[in-house]
Amino acid sequence: MSNRIGLLDLEKHFAFYGAYHSNHVNIIIHTLFVWPNVFATLLCLYCTQPILDLSQLGFVEALTFDGILRFDIGFILTVSYAVFYICLDQKSGVLAALLCFSCWIGSSFLAARLGHSLTLKVGVASQLLCWTGQFLGHGLFEKRAPALLDNLVQAFLMGPFFVLLEVLQSGFGYEPYPGFKARVDCRIENDIKEWREEKQNKKKLM
Repeated sequence: MSNRIGLLDLEKHFAFYGAYHSNHVNIIIHTLFVWPNVFATLLCLYCTQPILDLSQLGFVEALTFDGILRFDIGFILTVSYAVFYICLDQKSGVLAALLCFSCWIGSSFLAARLGHSLTLKVGVASQLLCWTGQFLGHGLFEKRAPALLDNLVQAFLMGPFFVLLEVLQSGFGYEPYPGFKARVDCRIENDIKEWREEKQNKKKLM
């Protein structure tokens, strides 16, 4: 059982996001689109100016692959997400952190190859595809608005980690600690029940 509270309360975060993603088809759609969306976001952010020129700080160019890897907004977000996920759960968090850095490195090399203009076009087009798929998943299968409409920050923070942990749970029976799934499922069930009751009450008032 976890004693963590607030920002590092994994049960709370997972239950919040899970309550908006209880339909199996919608979960599959998010599994297919969330991490590519992370990649596409980092691709777009590569088009921004670097915050620091690493060569001026004495970094050997070989370490940055001749300037391809840069200290920019994308790097800061990558590190922030990676640290946050490791703090939530060490084992799955390390895997999530590796995926974050893989997306950052991969998007950096692709952006350097494509050039500024084409990178932006590919990034935006990929974002549109990924977001459209996820919104369709909510509209057609989940029948509930996305989590980001209720808590934007929490939804953006937990999206990538949720789909990874969902795959680890369903595919390998992984739990951050014993009893995690049962406790989270109970929270999700209660949240969905409250949402449905609230929805019914609104219909009666109309």
